[in-house]
Amino acid sequence: MTTETKAPTAVAYRNLVTATVGFTLTFWAWDLIAPIASWYGDRLDLSSFQQSLLVAVPVLVGSVGRIPAGALTDRYGAKLMFPLVSALTIVPVLLLIVVKDSYGLMLVVGFLLGLGGTTFAIGIPLVNSWFPPAKRGLALGVFGMGMGGVALSGYFTPRIAKHAENLPFVVVAIALAAYAVLAAFLITDRPDRPVPTASLAGRLGSAARLRVTWELSALYAIGFGGIVAFGVYLPTYLKTWYELDPTDAGTKAAGFALVTVVFRPIGGWLSDRIHPALVTAVALGIVALLAIVQAFDPALNPGGTLALLVMAAGLGTASGSVFALVSQVTPQAKVGSVTGIVGATGGLGGFLPPLVMGAIYSAKGSYSIGFMLLSDLALAGCVYAYGRMRGIEPAEEAPDPHPTRLTTTSP
Repeated sequence: MTTETKAPTAVAYRNLVTATVGFTLTFWAWDLIAPIASWYGDRLDLSSFQQSLLVAVPVLVGSVGRIPAGALTDRYGAKLMFPLVSALTIVPVLLLIVVKDSYGLMLVVGFLLGLGGTTFAIGIPLVNSWFPPAKRGLALGVFGMGMGGVALSGYFTPRIAKHAENLPFVVVAIALAAYAVLAAFLITDRPDRPVPTASLAGRLGSAARLRVTWELSALYAIGFGGIVAFGVYLPTYLKTWYELDPTDAGTKAAGFALVTVVFRPIGGWLSDRIHPALVTAVALGIVALLAIVQAFDPALNPGGTLALLVMAAGLGTASGSVFALVSQVTPQAKVGSVTGIVGATGGLGGFLPPLVMGAIYSAKGSYSIGFMLLSDLALAGCVYAYGRMRGIEPAEEAPDPHPTRLTTTSP
């Protein structure tokens, strides 16, 4: 049997588990500020917009950083990149302790903290390379569950901070250090993976010239961008609009994130059986409908809670199905570069909504306009996925216009 049809090996599953754990921890680090943003807001006397900017900066940097991270993973492999990025993320995590009394320095460290959000573009090409096409949707969905680091942060960060305000940062730093050591031993790149020798700019340019890169980017900006936006802003929204205390708001936000985590592999699993464009269209259609419901400010129990959780399910499903589509239509040697661009756009999709929501609330004293905008975007994505993306069939491995080097063939 060829590597395209045989069952995944134990090594493939080991890489999947190790990458998912690393993605989870780095996402926890990436989201450290959001669950206690209201604490910083009170401490530093921040406006709603300033608080929104504080939680959005790591999202911006982590998103843009996925572009070079994905391309570097194509070149140097996840075995080097995953431990390296995990170890480097320790620095801004610990710096948060030092700069907590300065808003300006918090923004600088938040910029550095964005490094933790780049591991998504490292794990996708690793997992994609180890699993055959028929299993990639589910495998990528399982890896995507690492975004549950946002749920872990939402639940545990404020609770740990109650014991000692610096303790969450120490705990995450220790976890990242331990993981970096383990990943150096447990992660292995496929021996026969294609290694590009073209320049970083050339490889990114080649990926950017693919029309499907930008089509997938737009869909992922809605799906995953919605997840990130809710992940970083939902605690503030619940505290401001529904007057919950920070701990309760963080708990409910963690529940939202947990639902997205559960439904991401479901989106990948469905995409292994149904065309992923159809899965994406249905999921985004559900999001559009429930965003309208939430725009009318239902009571939190049960209306608001139900609307938010169903939106979480739709966004999680869409984020899983979009990357199942990436794995189908992207040549293996370009998966990292395309993933970097698509992942960056998705993260950027999560950068703007917190700022928009904060600005709308400051100006209008309501979040309804923000939810209507989400509904419009989700509906547009639903129509495009159904009308255009269903026509894209799985592509054969296409030759790269730039030369690649192949390592030794696998046994």
